[in-house]
Amino acid sequence: MEQCRRKLAPTGPGVNSWGEGMTTNSVVSAFRVLEAVAELQPAGLSELTRAVDLPKSTVQRCLLTLHELGWLRPSTTQPTRWHLTYRAFAVGSQARDHQQVREAALPFLNELQLTTTETIHLCAPDGNELVLIERLDTAHPLRAFLPLGKRIPLHASATGLAFLAASTKDFVDNLLADTLPAQAVHTITDPGALRRTLDETRSRGYSINNQGLSNGITAVGAAILDAQGQPVAAVSVSGPTSRITDDKYETYGRAVHDTAEKIHNAL
Repeated sequence: MEQCRRKLAPTGPGVNSWGEGMTTNSVVSAFRVLEAVAELQPAGLSELTRAVDLPKSTVQRCLLTLHELGWLRPSTTQPTRWHLTYRAFAVGSQARDHQQVREAALPFLNELQLTTTETIHLCAPDGNELVLIERLDTAHPLRAFLPLGKRIPLHASATGLAFLAASTKDFVDNLLADTLPAQAVHTITDPGALRRTLDETRSRGYSINNQGLSNGITAVGAAILDAQGQPVAAVSVSGPTSRITDDKYETYGRAVHDTAEKIHNAL
C-alpha cells in the first residue's frame, strides 16, 4: 500500500495540497473546478472563478494541480484558457454499468437511426441528471446536437421525462422538491404540469419534448428498464421542430419505445 501511495503521489509544485495533508475541502474544490472546466471549456480563470464561487487564488491552485496530474491542459495563447485532457475520457469510459448498457444498445440504436433518419441519443443517470453516453448523428445538415458527456436535466429533456415517468414516486418527489430551471422556451417548470406530463408519458409509452431543452429542437424518448423494472437509461429521437412535427410523434414514439424494449431484452 505504501508503494502504491508513493507511485501515485504527484511531485513538484502543489504536492503539499495533494500528497500530504490534503483536506476534504481541497478535494471538493478541485472536483468543482474540474467539472466547471468540462462544462465551459475552453474556460478562463475569471469565468471559472464565477462559476464555482471560490477565491481566484483557490481556483488557480486547483487548475495548476489538475494540470500537473494530467487532467487539464492550458491553451498556448493568452489569456490562458483550460481544457480537459483525454485522461478524463479514459477514466469516465470505465463506468461499467453505462458501458454495458451502451454495448447492448448500439445495434438497436443503429436500427432506430436508419428508421427515423434523425439524431439518436442514449443517456444514463447520474444523480438527478442524465449523461449523454452515445449519439448517432443524422445526415441532415440541420440537426440536433449535444456533445458526449453532456449533463441533461431530467425535467427538460425527452430522455429525462421518459426516465422520470418510469421512476419511483419518491424519486420524482425528491426532484420536484427543488426549483425546476427553464432551459428553453417550453421547459416545464411547474411541478403540477410536470406530474401531468409524466402521467401522459406513462399512458403513451414514450415522452414528447417540444423545445423543452433547446429552442427549435423536438424529441421523443423512452426509458430502458432493468430486470426489476427500474429505469437504467433512456433513448431519444431528436431533430429540428420543423421536421419532427405533430404527425410524426406517434410513429417516432412507437419506434423509440420498441427500441427501448429490445435493449431491455438484450440486457
